[in-house]
Amino acid sequence: MSDGLLPPEIEELAKRVIEANSAIGRKVTVAESCTGGLVAAALTEVPGSSAVLDRGFVTYSNESKRECLDVSLEIIETFGAVSIACAWAMAKGALERSDAEIAVAISGVAGPTGGTDLKPVGTVVFARVVRGEEGEPEGELKRFEPISRAEIRREATICALELLLP
Repeated sequence: MSDGLLPPEIEELAKRVIEANSAIGRKVTVAESCTGGLVAAALTEVPGSSAVLDRGFVTYSNESKRECLDVSLEIIETFGAVSIACAWAMAKGALERSDAEIAVAISGVAGPTGGTDLKPVGTVVFARVVRGEEGEPEGELKRFEPISRAEIRREATICALELLLP
């Protein structure tokens, strides 16, 4: 039994993220919606995380995504908050508002309600932006089996942490 705040597998992964990014002198930032700060919480469980985590944004509402991360209303109205376009805009906004070299964003439908035919409960989108890198936006849509709200958020946290590994 772990004496930590989060499940041991999340704490171990967060420790790897902090150690690997610290080793290359890279700072990270996160923009979270459905995970509600769990990624930042996991990272800050690790001693020495202040050398790596620059800041985290919890932008749960569409309004907060617009105000804090400059996600355009057009993106939200056209593609929705649970879209790769929105996640990429969140990551881009987080990177622009931080001193980090890499940003990861997460947005999804954790349930038990809120799902649609196109975006059922368990749909989570991720995006990663690296400062100075050109090219296509890096994003991914995953559909986690709608087991429980907690399980979907846990799986999304693990995926986001993995995206922060060098």
